[in-house]
Amino acid sequence: MAKIVAFPLAIIMSLLSFFFPGEKEEPTPEQWNTNYSYVFVHGLMGWGSYDFYYDLFPYWGTFGGNLLNKLNDKGFDCYAATVSGTASAWDRACELYAQLTGTVVDYGEEHSERCGHERFGEDFTDRALVEKWDAKNKINLLGHSFGGATMRLFASLMAIGSEDERAVTDADEISPLFTGGKEDWIYSLTALAAPNNGTTAYSEPAEEIDTAAYDMYIDNAIALNDKIYTSNQSYYFSIPCSATVRNEDGTYSAEKDIMESLFQSSADEIGRYSGVTVGGYEFGEEWFENDGLVNTFSAKAPTNARSKDFDANDIPKGVWNVMPTYHGDHMSLQGGLLKTNTDVERLYTEHLNMINCL
Repeated sequence: MAKIVAFPLAIIMSLLSFFFPGEKEEPTPEQWNTNYSYVFVHGLMGWGSYDFYYDLFPYWGTFGGNLLNKLNDKGFDCYAATVSGTASAWDRACELYAQLTGTVVDYGEEHSERCGHERFGEDFTDRALVEKWDAKNKINLLGHSFGGATMRLFASLMAIGSEDERAVTDADEISPLFTGGKEDWIYSLTALAAPNNGTTAYSEPAEEIDTAAYDMYIDNAIALNDKIYTSNQSYYFSIPCSATVRNEDGTYSAEKDIMESLFQSSADEIGRYSGVTVGGYEFGEEWFENDGLVNTFSAKAPTNARSKDFDANDIPKGVWNVMPTYHGDHMSLQGGLLKTNTDVERLYTEHLNMINCL
């Protein structure tokens, strides 16, 4: 009699689990193929672990609790870099290199002379961000907003260096960042709500060449993309965001329930702004959807690089794997501000697990 009852009960339980699946089990550290360090690079006006107030007010987590501490508790090895809040992608990449290697920031002889600032910056000797970093001990990079451009240029310099710097700098004085040859030191890059092709929030080109504002103007972002090398030895991912809704006339407006108030007016402006840049680039309706600061289209992938929609069964290197658009504003992927995002921890846990299982 017990066998007769057990058989249909098993079928019922099986059907219930099929139609009402529970939470997906995440891989455990024992199932990972790698566990390289994760280096998080903040965006415009951001801050990191070298800033004295980071522990009290973390960029990654903000009011929702220190995100990187939570990820570290799960077995990941995460670090928050500190780069200039307003400087160019070049300057920030040089600062990132010095932090990772525990050296003095070298902005390059050619670059610093052309841009009119000191060649050398802060000294990170004996306080490197990660304990060990080389071709065997690789790193994963995650860049939020302008941190995306920073890490992309940084990875490119690691791979091919700078011909301009090599041309004017003695071999015994040049920073190893500009000599290239370290393509295999970086395992993956993830751009988080990043203006890969610029943003229409900056409708006029900035005059100062060595600033983030200059690099984020569409023409200048495209020019920067032409200089950035995409490596066939690294994985590339992007997570675009959207917190706007489409109107009947095809424009987009802020989704106020999930968008921080400080972004709502700019979201409405971006959501209907089309035109032609000074350099002749035409931007139209595909640029309307946005997260309040960055166009969703721009956050998907650099237009001059190969890209595809993310497919868990087909994750190639050297190609931008575009993750599903995240339903949130520009600050959602750092944890939110007044509209604290409690789901972001799960997003990063799943993403880092996926990378470690590649």
